[in-house]
Amino acid sequence: MRKILIVEDDITFLLMLKTWLAKHGFEVETAGNVEDGKRLLSQSGFSAVLTDMRLPDQDGIYLLQWIGENRPELPAIVMTSYADIQNAVLSMKLGARDYIAKPVNPEELLKKLNDLTAVGTSLGQEGVSQVKEKVPGGKKKAVPAEYIEGRSDAARKLYNHVRLVAPTNMPVLIKGASGTGKEHIARLIHQESKRKGRPFIAVDCGAIPKDLAGSEFFGHKKGSFTGALSDKKGAFAEADGGTLFLDEVGNLSYEVQVQLLRALQEKKIRPIGTNVEIEVDIRLITATNENLENAIKKGTFREDLYHRLNGFSLEVPELKQQKEDIMLYADFFLDQANRELGKQVTGFNKEAVRILERYDWPGNLRQMKNMIMCAALLASGEYITPAELPVEIKKDNPDKLTLYDQEAEKETILRALESSGNNKSKAAKMLGIDRKTLYNKMKLYHIGQDE
Repeated sequence: MRKILIVEDDITFLLMLKTWLAKHGFEVETAGNVEDGKRLLSQSGFSAVLTDMRLPDQDGIYLLQWIGENRPELPAIVMTSYADIQNAVLSMKLGARDYIAKPVNPEELLKKLNDLTAVGTSLGQEGVSQVKEKVPGGKKKAVPAEYIEGRSDAARKLYNHVRLVAPTNMPVLIKGASGTGKEHIARLIHQESKRKGRPFIAVDCGAIPKDLAGSEFFGHKKGSFTGALSDKKGAFAEADGGTLFLDEVGNLSYEVQVQLLRALQEKKIRPIGTNVEIEVDIRLITATNENLENAIKKGTFREDLYHRLNGFSLEVPELKQQKEDIMLYADFFLDQANRELGKQVTGFNKEAVRILERYDWPGNLRQMKNMIMCAALLASGEYITPAELPVEIKKDNPDKLTLYDQEAEKETILRALESSGNNKSKAAKMLGIDRKTLYNKMKLYHIGQDE
């Protein structure tokens, strides 16, 4: 039986939860404060912890910190009447797997607990996925989170499907717009598969010259063609026993598609310049931001290859389809930016939050990550404000800027140039624009004309 600890000081509510969960197959123990909760957790094994945010002696945050230090493998759900994004994010940073708002919907809570206790600490965790590593003395410390799962319906559907297909050996075709994190999904599938300990090899099909594709995929023998100065092991051989991920597979030429199909059908490759066939065992994951069905109709993509790749299809949602996840992702990327830049920016002020939540994010998660990195670098205070955000996300029509917006944009450009040592390429990258656009804006605002 799955054993749950509930830490809650409202006795009536506590008894109601205990009775409800007991009827649904849980063994429940209870505590009315943090100290009693710690004592019980030290004595007995539990499958999960359900704790209130407000408790008589300490708060739920303190208990999460204690669990993280002493029982890092134990999943926790936080209940709070103050279910704003800041509390949710703070709880997940400290190791909570989920949170639920009061008044609690028993059916929703039951589903969350069933999900947690059914999948343990694997990919099934919702929220931040943290990795633990051993440190001297046998203790464990939290390694910065590698990814975060959204809480929207679209995100939940995606990760539920990832959990379904990951343990199988089925080929997976990941569809999604640019910047949605398709390679991240491919890596998660590999990490949760039986091939986890074997290689994960990623190939950007859009970056392979047509005449070198055969060599990239299958390898070559030294001297087999001009420029073959040494033997090369191709991606198929490198991924043997593991997973081969082909990103933007729709960019492959028709001739290369034929070669790829043959290799997948025969499970053998022949390096260029040899007559020796090599057996390979790979799991294939592909990704595309194109409509391959339309490409088939146009005759630019082989239908038989498409069906070979599309054993299981995943749709990665765009960020505009996950409006309720925007601040969850934004805070996650801010944590990353703080670590990489050596900054200590706490969060976003209310106006910045409003701007982030109303924007459509055409560049998806990649755009958000780059924008927040730039904003964190430019921030001089405790919070990111609209002044650090690029103008294009602040206005529905960026061509019609108020005087305030123009001054804010000019100041942002000046700070980016200063931070980059006046390196125009770096400054443009920080600002999320190309060099030509940067030069045009510098000319517009008379920046650097006295140099």
